[in-house]
Amino acid sequence: MSSISNTSSHSASSTLPPRYKTKQIFVGKVPIGGEAPISVQSMTFSKTRDIQATKEQLDRLALAGADIVRVAVSDLKDAHALKDLRKISPLPLVADIHFRYEYALIAAESMDCIRINPGNIGSKEKIKAVADACNQRGIPIRIGVNGGSLEKQFDEKYGATPKGMVESALYNIKLLEDFGFSNIKVSLKASDVERTMAAYRMLRPLVAYPFHLGVTEAGTMFHSTIKSSMALGGLLMEGIGDTMRCSITGELEQEIALARAILRYSGRQKQGITIISCPTCGRIQADLVSMVRQVEARLKHINTPLQVSVMGCAVNALGEAKHADIAIAFGHKSGMIIKEGEVLKKLPEEELLEEFVSEVEKMAKERATQN
Repeated sequence: MSSISNTSSHSASSTLPPRYKTKQIFVGKVPIGGEAPISVQSMTFSKTRDIQATKEQLDRLALAGADIVRVAVSDLKDAHALKDLRKISPLPLVADIHFRYEYALIAAESMDCIRINPGNIGSKEKIKAVADACNQRGIPIRIGVNGGSLEKQFDEKYGATPKGMVESALYNIKLLEDFGFSNIKVSLKASDVERTMAAYRMLRPLVAYPFHLGVTEAGTMFHSTIKSSMALGGLLMEGIGDTMRCSITGELEQEIALARAILRYSGRQKQGITIISCPTCGRIQADLVSMVRQVEARLKHINTPLQVSVMGCAVNALGEAKHADIAIAFGHKSGMIIKEGEVLKKLPEEELLEEFVSEVEKMAKERATQN
């Protein structure tokens, strides 16, 4: 699991409302809800029965900083592969199952969590069997409501609306509770921002279970970044959400990077470098785009929360960088390093970047020692 720091930075203290208090559950050793940090999830795209290919993707996600990973269980071969896959997985695993309750029973023998929609599993006897199996091993069930595939009774009455999603969730929660099962987390995903946010907001005061946030079918990196930032970022800033996935039609690592960025910029996670850079304009006296990319690349290993400012000219450098922990400002063939609002060094341009990286690393070590 990734280390998530709550260390304060040089910038102004947060005015965010507190997170909603929820029941705490565990997916493997990862706590979700209660006072636990908000965890980040993703999902493999390999056939789960291909253990080697799936393991390679799990390793990639672990390296990228994922906390939990979901794997698809589409048939019996996938289900029977779960036990061996769990033995070699570097991360807790969630088995994603639809319609076939017998796959859930197999998954419950080795997985850390089961994701189902109880409404499409079948009879109450089948739902009870899954709940009993998960209760015996102490593993949670994620109730996954999807706005595009509501049960018939809710779709006919409410359509694919937030109200229909919430009623589906409440119905499925009660199904499990009626069988003595309360080790639950809930997701309410739609493919657009408005319905997603409305559904989570509507359900939040009605239940005490932790929420898994996500926008389903969010699209490519460009579209998912916008949808996920608006919906998930907005909910997080309101105090809603305990674990999350940014769904992207793209590379696995992109999901983790985007989720971590949303957590940072929503103020819910204090970890790593936050880059502030001025927009391109006629005053720029250096190749700012290149410099920002180099700064990001050179500092990506730092986990200590720091506000880092990159300025393209000296005109507004002191004012713009005043609230950053440390800043670099480029002038004509020279520049400044500014630490906590004060000019630390003036250097030729060719020396500036190396010295700046050194100063940021030094500050990160100092802050880590202090905390």
